[in-house]
Amino acid sequence: MEYVKLGNSDLHVSRICMGCMGFGDAKNGQHTWTLDEGHTREIIKQGLDLGVNFFDTAIAYQSGTSEQYVGRALRDFAGRDQVVLATKFLPRTNEDMEAGISGQRHIERMADKSLENLGMDYIDLYIYHMWDYRTPLYDIMEGLNNLVKAGKVRYIGISNCFAWQLAKANALAEREGFAKFVSVQGHYNLLFREEEREMAGLCAEDNIAMTPYSSLAGGRLSRRPGETSKRLEEDSYAKGKYDATARQDSVIIGRVAELAEKYGVSMTEVSLAWLLTRVTAPVVGATKPHHMADAVKAVDLKLSGSDLVYLEEAYVPHKLVGVMAQNTAADAASAHVWSTGSQKI
Repeated sequence: MEYVKLGNSDLHVSRICMGCMGFGDAKNGQHTWTLDEGHTREIIKQGLDLGVNFFDTAIAYQSGTSEQYVGRALRDFAGRDQVVLATKFLPRTNEDMEAGISGQRHIERMADKSLENLGMDYIDLYIYHMWDYRTPLYDIMEGLNNLVKAGKVRYIGISNCFAWQLAKANALAEREGFAKFVSVQGHYNLLFREEEREMAGLCAEDNIAMTPYSSLAGGRLSRRPGETSKRLEEDSYAKGKYDATARQDSVIIGRVAELAEKYGVSMTEVSLAWLLTRVTAPVVGATKPHHMADAVKAVDLKLSGSDLVYLEEAYVPHKLVGVMAQNTAADAASAHVWSTGSQKI
């Protein structure tokens, strides 16, 4: 395993981050393919044995049971200072706003609940899960800064945002002396490279770590055309992100399979080896032992320049999907509100 500094933080993380969305009580979540606690512990122990020290979960995953499973496993298998733990918080709900709960208070409550779920005293990387268009940015940044000052959070990150939003947030933080975002977790892989338009350049300029999710496109970049799995069949969210472009994406998937055969490695290794040339640490979900084993092997696979070109040249620009498609609509509505002068940061 290789380790690298996470952006402008003092955190040293493994080049592979274990994504923990697949852990938790399926009865409390949207996914039927999640692992129970026993199997979760096996995967986490395997990751630790392979050198993985970076783990990513969220309060939204299976109603907090992912945090609970992950927290118990890490407390049992590793020293607290041996791991870097990231979790994420959600925007305020309608009920929160009707009750008059401020953005700062909401963030504090969410962090306290995550700490309770995890059974830990602090969070290494606390991530703003998705942009809250109904809460002033100042309130978000002040609320996060309060957590850092209180010692509940070491560093902050952001997910599912546009480059202009990240730049604006960090500019505000710099002006006010608040903690700045040190990482961004966006949707980025060989089949979806829209982060290269603006986000990648911003991160390179400001030394912000990229830790993308969906690094294997919901399993599509780890299986040859025609191969399937329970998750591929049942993950409706991933289907919504990738099914519409399956035909053009199949060209790239075929090239990944070719290179995997050429080098005698798995498709996972090829797909992640490409991504590792561009980001700090991709988030890789694991629900079977070979998932994490293959992901870790990718760190040692060095693709040639011609390999990289071969994988990249077939890409066709994609429309935004998932959370970012929703953000586009919200962004347009927000722009109208700002233009009328009816709201302020």
